[in-house]
Formats: sequence, structure tokens, C-alpha cells
Amino acid sequence: PEILRTNLASVILQMTALGLGDIAAFPFVEAPDKRNIQDGVRLLEELGAITADEQQTAYKLTPLGRQLSQLPVDPRLARMVLEAQKHGCVREAMIITSALSIQDPRERPVDKQQASDEKHRRFHDKESDFLAFVNLWNYLGEQQKALSSNQFRRLCRTDYLNYLRVREWQDIYTQLRQVVKELGIPVNSEPAEYREIHVALLTGLLSHIGMKDADKQEYTGARNARFSIFPGSGLFKKPPKWTMVAELVETSRLWGRIAARIEPEWVEPVAQHLIKRSYSEPRWERAQGAVMATEKVTVYGLPIVAARKVNYSQIDPALCRELFIRHALVEGDWQTRHAFFRENLKLRAEVEELEHKSRRRDILVDDDTLFEFYDQRISHDVISARHFDSWWKKISRETPDLLNFEKSMLIKEGAEKISKLDYPNFWHQGNLKLRLSYQFEPGADADGVTVHIPLPLLNQVDESGFEWQIPGLRRELVIALIKSLPKPVRRNFVPAPNYAEAFLGRVTPLELPLLDALERELRRMTGVTVDREDWHWDQVPEHLKITFRVVNDKNKKLQEGRSLAELKNALKGKVQETLSAVADDGIEQSGLHIWSFGELPESYEQKRGNYKVKAWPALVDERDSVAIKLFDNPLEQQQAMWCGLRRLLLLNIPSPIKYLHEKLPNKAKLGLYFNPYGKVLELIDDCIACGVDKLIDANGGPVWSEAGFTALHEKVRAELNDTVVDIAKQVERILTTVFNINKRLKGRVDMSMALGLSDIKAQMSGLVYRGFVTGNGFKRLGDTLRYLQAIEKRLEKLAVDPHRDRAQMLKVESVQQAWQQWINKLPPARREDDDVKEIRWMIEELRVSYFAQQLGTPYPISDKRILQAMDQITA
Repeated sequence: PEILRTNLASVILQMTALGLGDIAAFPFVEAPDKRNIQDGVRLLEELGAITADEQQTAYKLTPLGRQLSQLPVDPRLARMVLEAQKHGCVREAMIITSALSIQDPRERPVDKQQASDEKHRRFHDKESDFLAFVNLWNYLGEQQKALSSNQFRRLCRTDYLNYLRVREWQDIYTQLRQVVKELGIPVNSEPAEYREIHVALLTGLLSHIGMKDADKQEYTGARNARFSIFPGSGLFKKPPKWTMVAELVETSRLWGRIAARIEPEWVEPVAQHLIKRSYSEPRWERAQGAVMATEKVTVYGLPIVAARKVNYSQIDPALCRELFIRHALVEGDWQTRHAFFRENLKLRAEVEELEHKSRRRDILVDDDTLFEFYDQRISHDVISARHFDSWWKKISRETPDLLNFEKSMLIKEGAEKISKLDYPNFWHQGNLKLRLSYQFEPGADADGVTVHIPLPLLNQVDESGFEWQIPGLRRELVIALIKSLPKPVRRNFVPAPNYAEAFLGRVTPLELPLLDALERELRRMTGVTVDREDWHWDQVPEHLKITFRVVNDKNKKLQEGRSLAELKNALKGKVQETLSAVADDGIEQSGLHIWSFGELPESYEQKRGNYKVKAWPALVDERDSVAIKLFDNPLEQQQAMWCGLRRLLLLNIPSPIKYLHEKLPNKAKLGLYFNPYGKVLELIDDCIACGVDKLIDANGGPVWSEAGFTALHEKVRAELNDTVVDIAKQVERILTTVFNINKRLKGRVDMSMALGLSDIKAQMSGLVYRGFVTGNGFKRLGDTLRYLQAIEKRLEKLAVDPHRDRAQMLKVESVQQAWQQWINKLPPARREDDDVKEIRWMIEELRVSYFAQQLGTPYPISDKRILQAMDQITA
């Protein structure tokens, strides 16, 4: 190619080989341009053919350069042939380099471009134009053997090949082969691999590589040159990410001719004398036990390695030593078994724990102090974990305590001592001993004190007492609570710290709930009563509220939060799984029809690992039978046991339906058909279940032994029939009243009465529903009838004065909304307790007092009394 023939590299190489001195000083008849001389010298340096002397004023041949001077081709091409010896592709290299030494033998007449392109396309390779020469060479060799000289000429003409250039190509190949033979370079007989051929070619074309732009059909080349693959190339339509070209020709733009795909990793091994390395982000890496950095490797500005992780120890040993000490030794970011390291981390953790407990950052000495400690003792050639291990193996024999901390050196002078009584390591609740941890990280979810609760113990931990906090934070907590009061109330307790200290000086912590004790003492000191709704826990800093963290048997966190009740609810399934371990011992049974299991324990404990798993067994109603199952709390146990015991009694007692049919008056029988919520038989079953409940309650509640069951069974058997008849009579009166009310609710409605009627319907749906007899219970049947009679009285007044009815209804609604919000905050199991259920019936009594006062209530009732009752339950 033209660019290769005009380069002075070959002349400079031969003159240097002959010892003719500096080309710039040679007495040429017509001296070449200095820039061309510089280009030639630069190319020879690129090829590794010459090196400059120490003064950079003269050049001498390298051993490689002397070999290059013996080959009858341009130095670039000669370099390819010599490199091919290492890769077993000398034959292909000689074919390609001899082709590059002449004008392309393929012709493309202006008037026959399409025809010539069709002929030449069979020699194309989709990844390399260089291999097209090899394909063409093999084709010509086969044809030349099979044809006469004249036939071969005609073939060349037919295939648009220049016969004279083909002959020139073959002559140069023959010369190359002769020189290669003289140099003792073996020629391969088997075809070489793509990579081997192109790595050999790459050694002569290092300044002709290019990286494709992401969004353009253009390449960035050496020294930031911009070129495109020539349209005649086989790679033009699908250009590779990286390419090398035989020549760069500038016409309307810079074109790369004769191109091939290469990979950037092929460049580094053959361009060691040209590559430049830069390093960034030196950092300590625990896994490698050394300082690593990101290396970038470039050739002529092209990033052949964009980001490679390398060991930095040979590049900047001093920095590596510093980072090793800071990160591995001072910060403890190192996986090692050295005893001093383990003990030092333990001591540091103890001092850091003091900071977390006291919520201060002025106890532990700074990292620079610890760095100085290690820096003064460790050898200067220790720059990585491997170096340290080797050094320590020798030095520790003489001074095994050389690197051991003492606790006193880790604590700053003047730091206050932290009392273990104020900041305990464990929280004691009954027989439970729960680990405490401390975190001083404002904004973090677990900032403050955390109680670690093993999953098997979760159902045994009671939330009461935790609101008192640990002694070390108690004063701050009480101050924060006083400051959370509304200003008109808060001004009675100023300054808050004084009142907090006076409070803590008089009370016994955990004896009462915190707010109960605080309200009592503030009232005693000032005479001012603080209402429960005046306290605003949401204004108390988060670190003053205990965090509960539930952990598994490997002490790994399962879930954490500030509400123990919410955690219990969220992890109920997992707690039940731990109970299944206890159930494996055979206590759980199913398909039971008689009491055949002896005494049923009211609670059950089994040791599992380090913990006692506690569960509460109960009978469970399974319709046709009962089962024994374990529950994670006594509230659910009690609810299940009642229903299960009822079912077991019914399974062992003749049905009272026949007796009911005989003894129930016809009017009562007819009244049962007013049941708007299902079949009559369902209602009768409901009455029977209610009767059993009444008799269980009358005889002291659920029994837990076979003897107790036998005695209860006899009493229920004897009294159930008459009890059910009594219940059915009351139910008939209730349903008759409901029927009469519903008749009055039908028809056209005056708009002024609409809200009142809607409220009545909602109230009735809560009193009479499918299963209401058992749901309300025997004791409430009379009350239910009275509440329905109150509705009848209300309907009479509503038609006369709907505005008065609306005013009274709004008062009830206000209480009912407060009750709904309150009950939603209670744990689901707690909502079923008798004292909680009683609030709902108090609201019914409030309705009687507003709408049918003449019917009377069993006790004084008002809005305030109901709200106070809720507060007492909350407390």
C-alpha cells in the first residue's frame, strides 16, 4: 500500500543495520523531510526494532530489529512474520504480508464493479479482510495446479484478478519463504486459528487499532484519530467493537482499509513497550488481604483494559502499609486467627458498647491513636496480610504481647465511668433473662435499647414494665413525657427535670405502669390531674422507647419493632411452629369423641435447646369431634377450651330437640319461625349451645380432668332440656319484637327520619344475627330484649321529634367511634376478654338512657363513664 511504501522506516532500519549513522545527518542528494524521519523512527520504536541510547541522541538495533532487517518486506510486515513463529501461523503471515507488499491483485473496473464484486465475494471472511487474501491464495494455488499457463491467465482475467500482480505476490512469498528458511523459522502445514493469525498481524499494526463509538459507525484510533472502515471491506455492514486495519488512507475522510475484528485483551501481551498504566481507587479488600486498585491500561490513548483489579503493593508500598494498618488492624476488617487481633477487637467492642449505652462519642480514643500504636511496632515492609503473617510468625516468638491493647489505652482521659446498674446487659422478667444491646445511631430503626427475644420465648414475654426503660435512660424519658403534655397542663410541672427527679426519688420502678405512677405522683405534688389522653408518646424521642428484636436459635434477627403486640401478631405462625416441636411428644390429638386422655394440663413446658418452650393446651371444636391443640397464649386457650368442651359435652348427651318440641308452647314454636337469619334447626342448635354454655358457667367454668368432665357431664345432662326450653322462650320474644320492628321500618320513609332509621338498623344487626343466642350469651338475652324494646320506644319518639333523636344519636356515635378506635388498638386476643366486651354493652345501656329512659338501666351510665372504663382497661 501507498502509505507503507512512503514510510522511511525501512530505510532507517537498513541504514542502522549497516552502521551508516544518523539518517538526519546523512549527506543525501535530496534530504527527506524531518517529519518523515521522525515518523519512521517512531514506527521502528513501535515495532521494537530500535532503542535510543542513554542520551536519547542515537539509536541502535535490537536483536529483533536485526532479524527484521533481513526480511525483504516493510518492517511492519516483517514484524508480523517473526511474531507468527510464536503462534504457529508463519504460512498465513507470509501470504498476508506478501499481499500487503504489492498493489491489491483484485481489480474492480469502473464499468464492471458489480460483476467483479460478485467474483471476489466468495473469498470474503465475515470477520477479517486479511483472511480474504489467504482464501484467494488457496484458490489460486488449486487452480494453478489444475490449469495450463494460458488457462490460468484466462481464469485470472475472468475472476478480475491482475495476473502480473498475482505473479509478483507469489515471487515475494517465495523470497520470504527462502529468508524464513535461512533464519530457521518453521512453516506450519496445518491451517492456523483465527486468534493466532491476528495476534501475529497485530504486532505490526499496533498504531492501526480502533475502538468503535457506541452510537456511530466510526472508530477512535491511536492518538485520538477518527476513522471508518472502508466501504469495500467485508466488515463494513457489521463493524466489530474493536478492529485493526492494514492502512489509514485520507480522502474525503480517514478510512481504514483491510480490516479485521480483534479483542482488546490481545493487545496487551504484544504491546508491553507501548502501554501506559494508570491506577485509581486504592482500597483495602478483606477477601484478598491486600490493598487493591483499579488499573487502566492504554495503548496510544485507547483503553485496552478499562478497569482491572490489581494488587497495589508493588505500585505504592507506603500507602498499602497505611491502608493495611487502618482497615485491617484498626477497623478490624480482616479475617484472621491471630489471638492479639481477636482480643483487641473484643476490648474495642466493650468500649464502643459503653458509648452506645451512654449515647456519647467521647469515650473511645480516635483511630489515629490506634494507628500510631500499630505503626510504631510493625515493620515497614509489612504491606499486606501475607507480609504481616510472615513477619508476625517470627516476631511473636520473642514478644507475643507486642500488639496487645490494654483497656485503659482505649479510653480517653477524663471519660466518665458507666454504671452496669444504670446500663444493664440483661432485662429480667419473671424467670426470663433477656439480653439487651445498645445502639447510638439517631435515625436508625433500632436507635436506643434493644431487647433480644428468642422466638420460643416470644409468647411468654409480657409488654408491661418495658415502658419504664433502663435506669440510665429513665430520667430522660420522664422529662420527655412531661414535655409532651399540652402547654396549659405542662406549665404546672416546670422545670420538668426537677419533677422527673422528684418522681423517680419516690416511686418503685415497675411496681405500677409508668403513666399510672407518674399521674399519681404529679397529682400528689401539685394537685393537678393529668388525663391519659394528655400524654403524647409520639413526641418522645425514639431512642427512649424500647425496641423488641425477635431472634432465631442462631441469634439472627427475624423481625423487630417498638410494639411487642404487633411483633407477636406478625410472628404468630412462627411461634406456632416452635410449639409443634412440643406437639411431637404426642400431646396434640384429634378425632376425640370422649374424654379419654386423662388430665389436660392448663400449661405445658418442654425444653428445646437453651429455652423452655411454653404452650397452653385446649380442646378445639371440630364439629363432629374435638381435638387437643396447643396455643401460644392463655387468652386463646380459654376461648378455644370453652368451645371445645361445649362440643364434647354435646357429643355425649342426647339432643334436647325432642323434649323442646314437646314442652315448648305453640306460640313460642311459631315465633322461632320469625328467625330472619337461616333455618329454624340452626336457631335451635344455637339455643342448645347457649344452654350448654350457661351450665358450664354455672358449674365453675371449663374442667381439665376426666373426673371433672364426668361430674360436669352429669349436671349438664340433667339440666340441659329445661334450660334450652327457657332459652327458646326468651328467643321467641326477641324474634317477635324484631319482627314487629321490621314491619315498622318498611314502607315510605320521611327524610327527616332517615338517619335515625339507618342507625336503628345498624344497632339491630349487632344485637340479632346468625348465632346471636350463643354470641350474646344467656345472661344477655333479657338485656337484648330490653334493647329491642328501647328501639320500639325510640321509633315512637322519632316520628314526633326527629331533631331531638338526631342530637342524641350524635352523642352515641361520638362514644361509639371512640370505642371503635380504642378496640382496634387492642391485640385481637384481648378483644375477647369479658371486661373489653362489657364496653360494647355499656354503649347499649347508653342508648337506653337516651332513647327509652323509662325502661331503666341496671347501673348509672354516661358518656364519661364509658370513656373512663376504656382508660382503666388500657392502663
